[in-house]
Amino acid sequence: MKNLRKPFPVLAQYIYFNTAASGLLSEKVLEFRQDHDLDFLISGSILKDKQGKLISQVRESVGKFFKCEPHRVALVPNFSFGFNTLMESIDKSKKVLLLEGDYPSINWAVTSRDFNICYADLNENLEANIEAAIEGHKPDVFAFSIIQYISGIKLSISFLKTLKEKYPDIIFVADGTQFCGTEDFNFDDSGIDVLLCSSYKWLNAGYGNGFVLFNENVQGKIAPRSLGFNSVKGKYKEAEGNLIGKFEPGHQDTLNFGSLKVALELLTEVGMEKVQSNILELSKQAKKEFASLGLLQEDVVNRDTHSSIFNIKGDDKLFNYLRSNNVICAQRGKGIRLSFHYFNTSEEIENLVQLLKKFLNK
Repeated sequence: MKNLRKPFPVLAQYIYFNTAASGLLSEKVLEFRQDHDLDFLISGSILKDKQGKLISQVRESVGKFFKCEPHRVALVPNFSFGFNTLMESIDKSKKVLLLEGDYPSINWAVTSRDFNICYADLNENLEANIEAAIEGHKPDVFAFSIIQYISGIKLSISFLKTLKEKYPDIIFVADGTQFCGTEDFNFDDSGIDVLLCSSYKWLNAGYGNGFVLFNENVQGKIAPRSLGFNSVKGKYKEAEGNLIGKFEPGHQDTLNFGSLKVALELLTEVGMEKVQSNILELSKQAKKEFASLGLLQEDVVNRDTHSSIFNIKGDDKLFNYLRSNNVICAQRGKGIRLSFHYFNTSEEIENLVQLLKKFLNK
């Protein structure tokens, strides 16, 4: 565990339970960024001559990590850019199913356009609610977060795959920002048609980089309008009218996208089985402890599985108390959000629990 924590110096100063807000910068990513900008400083446009090769390598790294062929990987600065581009590519006569209370960058991007919109309730019966909404409303598109940013409620990939098999004509669009980097994930076997992700959270890749993964069958069902010189430049974008190029109209930052490549290399070095196992154990421990203290909502307590994002009952006083004890967390919704990554430890959760007990017993 010491070796898992070593790349992240912040962990020596704080109990960092805030990956759901911002992932940490690792020493390896920092080293790459320093070397990159030093090269830019002393070589100028000579560095840019290598841009195409690096961007192709990043695309290939993302594709390999998430099991998606590189010609179906678009590199975007963040989720919102990619998702808005996608929404502009879908005919406004289509009906879109959303989750009530889902991440604003999903729901607002849909409601700000003239789609026919329907909703599924977000509670402990989420899967049943989604199926009922699909049966009742017959949507053309289902846009959703795999993991909810406030509650941490998680849709299993096996559920989504089964749902897609049952409703193959619906376009499944997933936000993977709170999911990617938490478990081993095979995109091509997931049933998801389009997955978009900002990489600054669980992938620990820093800001300004993200990606979009496309299933083969979505080609022809969406018609992106964005276009620029970069849309047809580089490996995997030679074909006229290629899909990924429509999401990459302009210059791409080798500093930020190179950071993503290095971050994925670190996760690969750790091993996604190890990452997934650590996160699962921390989630089970936290859920048991928080539930015993009466700090969780019933819709979380009553579900069999959960992510490593928890929203505990608490106000400004509890939040300030935790921060004064070097616990880094966030206020979200009506409570305090705590999120655990693979480099966190059971001892840290136990320290948190002792702090909570002390506060509650005042």
